[in-house]
Amino acid sequence: MDRFVDEAIIFVRAGKGGDGCVSFRREKYVPRGGPDGGDGGRGGDVVFVSDPQVETLLDFKFRPLYHAERGQPGMGKNMYGRDGRNLDIHVPVGTLVRDRDSGLVLKDMAEAGLQVLIAHGGRGGHGNRHFASATNRTPRNAEDGESGEERWLRLELKLVADVGLVGLPNAGKSTLLARVSAARPKIAPYAFTTLKPQLGIVSVSEDTRFVLADLPGLIEGAHQGQGLGDQFLRHIERTRVLLFVLDASGLSGSLPGAAYRTLRHEMGSYSPLLLQKPCLVAANKMDLPEARARLDALRREIDVPVHPISAATGEGVAELVQHTAHLLFSVTRLKPGHRKE
Repeated sequence: MDRFVDEAIIFVRAGKGGDGCVSFRREKYVPRGGPDGGDGGRGGDVVFVSDPQVETLLDFKFRPLYHAERGQPGMGKNMYGRDGRNLDIHVPVGTLVRDRDSGLVLKDMAEAGLQVLIAHGGRGGHGNRHFASATNRTPRNAEDGESGEERWLRLELKLVADVGLVGLPNAGKSTLLARVSAARPKIAPYAFTTLKPQLGIVSVSEDTRFVLADLPGLIEGAHQGQGLGDQFLRHIERTRVLLFVLDASGLSGSLPGAAYRTLRHEMGSYSPLLLQKPCLVAANKMDLPEARARLDALRREIDVPVHPISAATGEGVAELVQHTAHLLFSVTRLKPGHRKE
């Protein structure tokens, strides 16, 4: 079953360094050859890699322990032990890596292809050749390899998208996403059909596009755990622009103005910074007479640009996409056609 998991706790341990070797040169015709114990190899590091091919933290739920390879011990004839191989851990783009105990953010893997060293491997121990001196020509001691760093980590996934769709259940967000992109989210006439965030690529023109995220519907009390709770509110933090989708007909149980205020309240209760994001309002379901009758009142009620659309028929959707793209590019200061990937 496809499950979207956006939190996980894992334990990582870098490799232990190899022990140094106690050895003495033994060759014919070479009396008292002296110490020739080699050094141990370095333990492998733990490295996090942000990978666009990884979409969820599900695998980390079933495999929470990660150990890098140990360094090999040193050998006689001054031969070094082999270094342990690094352990590369691939995580989704947008993963926040925290120290579980302190809460300190170690790295925000917000871009694809990042490689971040999270735990250092231990240094290999010195062989006995390092301990030879004028007073101790046959040292019989060597160093043990150092232990690798280890730590418990909390992984939090925040989707990286340009525009986030926000709305109450049954507002028509999934229908709108399917209308403007190749994404095919589940669409049904009951609440909470969207159980995980959905991403789609919206093409504005031949060389201009943006990433649109459909987030599960919010209800009153979401920031306190009601409905799907605040499980997905963190994903709104990544978006640059918010697109509120309102059921302008009011037939789903909430008048559009009240729905807008509920959404703003839940977002602000979760993080006041969310209310500072630039936004637009899509007054959906204009194919219904009830929606058209309430449009003027909605425009007077809120101070955000309102765009009448019907996600079901496509009415006004092209104009909404153009306005959204214009707002997005004005916020990011990127010219169309030069969007960063």
